[in-house]
Formats: sequence, C-alpha cells, structure tokens
Amino acid sequence: MTTVASTSKLLGALTAPLIAIALVTACTTPGPVTTGETDDVDWLGEYGLEGLDPREIIERLETLPVEERPEELMASIRTDALVLSDDAGNETFLDLPEDEFYISVAPYTDRTHDCHFHSLTTCLGELRNQDVDITVTDTTDGTVLLDGTVRTHDNGFAGIWLPRDIDATLTVEHADKTASIPVSTTDEDPTCVTTLHLT
Repeated sequence: MTTVASTSKLLGALTAPLIAIALVTACTTPGPVTTGETDDVDWLGEYGLEGLDPREIIERLETLPVEERPEELMASIRTDALVLSDDAGNETFLDLPEDEFYISVAPYTDRTHDCHFHSLTTCLGELRNQDVDITVTDTTDGTVLLDGTVRTHDNGFAGIWLPRDIDATLTVEHADKTASIPVSTTDEDPTCVTTLHLT
C-alpha cells in the first residue's frame, strides 16, 4: 500500500529534475510577429516601465532579480522590436534602434536549452551572477567590437549591443574555460545565444 509519505517522496524525486530543467528553459522560439511600433503604452506603468525607451526597458527587466520578475508580463526581444504583453491582453511593440542589435548571452558548463528570441521575464541560464570575459570580433576586418569583463545577471544572461548586419566571432571565458561561436546580427538571427559551451 502506498503511503502519503512515500507518494510525496516519489513526487519529489520526479519533480526535482523538472525543476532543474526549468532553470534553464522558458525562452522564446522563432515565430511570426507583427512589426511596427504601437502607441498604447500606458499599461506599462503597471510594471514600472512608463516613460522608458526600449533600451531602458530591456536594461530594467534584464537586470531584475529573478524573484522580482512580474510573472504576468512577457517581454520578447525580436530582431527589430521589443514585444511586451501581459495576462490582461495588453500588447505593445517598441521599435529597436535601426543600427544596433541586442544579443543576450548565456554561457554554460553543464546545462543549456534552445532559444531564439530572448525573453526578459522567463529565460534562465546556468551561470547566474558570474563574471565572464566577452570578446566580439568582426570577421570581415578583424575589428574588436567588444573586449571586457561583464557580470551575468540573476537570470544567467549578459546582454550586449552590437552593430546591425555584421558577422562576428563571440568568445566567452570563465573559470579557465572558453567557448567561441560565430554570430550574426541580421533580421534572421537570434537575439538569444545559449550555445556557448565552456570547456
């Protein structure tokens, strides 16, 4: 006969791996989106985002401690727009700079997940609140676009702004481990990078 205690242990054993998986999931996959900035932004005041431009909203939400994220708010970074929506049916599209491209990077050692469009309120990476060295080099002429130490946020991601329409090499170093991948910043490319396996 199964007791309540043994059932609880079984549920705990089954739930623990799912929780671990959830810690590195919940990003946005590719999909159609309506583009073009919309005027209805008053509802953003409910989340403390009133009066902020898209870059400021991205910075605000990306740096929020995970436990302070508004569960009912979705904020997806597309290649040309920040798409904001909530459970009440509100939705707003804010145009991103025409000459810049936002990439959020989540290096990892053990666990990662598929991600295309970065979600500022649901994406979670493995290396939270860690210092990482990031270098971005333009593959066309060898120009170093970024070279410095940044700290991943509580969500395990570090966000960087790059020039639009370039091909580059992105290298991350952490704890004597390195990962390097090609990245591009066109309208077809991801804003979420989760393939940097540190070895």
